Amino acid sequence: MMKFQSRIPEILGIKYPIIQAAMSWMTDAKLVAAVSNAGGLGMLGPHAGQTTNPTSTEEVIDRMRAEIRKIKALTDKPFAVPVYISENPAVIEPMKQLLLEEKVPVVLINVVLDPELFRTFKEAGVKIIYRAYNPTIESSKEAERLGADVIVTTGFDEGGSVPSNPIGTFSAISHIADAVNIPVMATGGIADIRGVRATFVLGAEGVYIGTAFLATEESRMAENVKQMLVDMTAEDQMIFRINMLNSFYRSLPTQLAHKMVAEDNTDPVRGEKAQALMQGTVGMRIGMLEGDLENGYISVGNGITYIKEIRPVKALIDDLMQDFI
Repeated sequence: MMKFQSRIPEILGIKYPIIQAAMSWMTDAKLVAAVSNAGGLGMLGPHAGQTTNPTSTEEVIDRMRAEIRKIKALTDKPFAVPVYISENPAVIEPMKQLLLEEKVPVVLINVVLDPELFRTFKEAGVKIIYRAYNPTIESSKEAERLGADVIVTTGFDEGGSVPSNPIGTFSAISHIADAVNIPVMATGGIADIRGVRATFVLGAEGVYIGTAFLATEESRMAENVKQMLVDMTAEDQMIFRINMLNSFYRSLPTQLAHKMVAEDNTDPVRGEKAQALMQGTVGMRIGMLEGDLENGYISVGNGITYIKEIRPVKALIDDLMQDFI
């Protein structure tokens, strides 16, 4: 057994330096509480626990408040919620107020470096995790200056919106960790103990994991899609450009994914048509939550290669955190 040191458990009030990622549509109170109860930090994501799009800002906030309260009924351990759960700027202020009112102990800031936002949460004693879509040394240093407690550095191996700067996960870790004094967590393609150990050797103090948590019994992802994670590897991944964030997206093979790749390869404005086809995260809901492999896409990281079975959250965390038990 190897031994590593991490400041993250003490900072966040958790047992192990592992955070379950905020994945659109894919989280709910059940999954988050299971992660927190097993010693990690569970995190609600956009559309947590939902099956339909909200029709108003008020509905967005009411839904999130209800899901937060469900978590509190299932665990007394810390959990996290992102500040930015919508592309609509009007949601940010009421979301901030909700997180303060519900005394959420940890927040994720993952869009802009807003000094006032950092100051508000710091003054309230809330811990801040900062994660840039396209991590840079400059933005990481600025997040540290503003008061971030932990930085998540994202590598090109991740699921979801892949960084436009194609730096692999294991190159990105030291790139950022060497530039700041606060703890850095790694994300992207990490799904077994070898990946966890490699991140620590490179300077990370924890892991921020999405795909591996989808392959758990508590995950709300469709069962046929869970089986795809077991059966497929990174070689099966399809990649296409999306114009929205000037970055890439991956999907396991679906009919929609094939269409998006084809459009991307022939589109004079690269990514424009593929973006229209994916319908933002609606296509994710259709593919991953509903299991519709014709009309949806399946956004996962390259760590699927290491997923061999569907198991309980606790078994996954005990495996990944075996050097800390």
